[in-house]
Parts: sequence; structure tokens; C-alpha cells
Amino acid sequence: MNDQWIDVCAVGEINEEDVIRFDHGSHTYAVYRSADNEFFATAGLCTHESIHLADGLVMDHVIECPKHNGRFDYRNGKALGAPVCVNLKTYPVRVDGGRVLLAISA
Repeated sequence: MNDQWIDVCAVGEINEEDVIRFDHGSHTYAVYRSADNEFFATAGLCTHESIHLADGLVMDHVIECPKHNGRFDYRNGKALGAPVCVNLKTYPVRVDGGRVLLAISA
């Protein structure tokens, strides 16, 4: 499987401990910047009721869904308790030349 690297944004467009929404084709992604300046990406919709995670709260490597407060570890997509029980899909991210890049399967 070949990964295609997609330009998401400039590094400075995501604040520390924050998330942005990124749409590409028919897919929505959530791209995170941790407090220790690392970048991560997951599917952009909560696995519970398909709510956009980019509208949620980020704290300590956790994204909290804005609708029912379901929580996920955005580093590995792990669902952290009810009402969410299905993990999020995660995607590789890298920084190159001050740009955040997301790998999707080609």
C-alpha cells in the first residue's frame, strides 16, 4: 500500500493542545498538535454519532467529542470509555519545511 502525503497547513496554524478539521476528497480528518509540539491525525468524526471532533476539547493527548463527551487518545485512536467504544482510525503525520503533511492510502 502506498501512502500519499497531503499538505494540511502551516505548523503555526495549529496551536499547542489544539485540533483542526481537514477535509480531503470525501473524508474528514482531525489534525492535532500536542503540548510537546508533536503532530497527530485521526478520522475527523466521532465513532459514536459522527460529530466533527475538531469542535471538541483537546487536553493531555485526549480529544473529547463536543456532543456526548466521548474521549479518545488521539495518539493511537483508543476509545477511552462510554459512550464511545470503537477506536478512531489514525494516520501518519510529518512536518516538512514548516508544513504539516498527512499520509493517506493512495
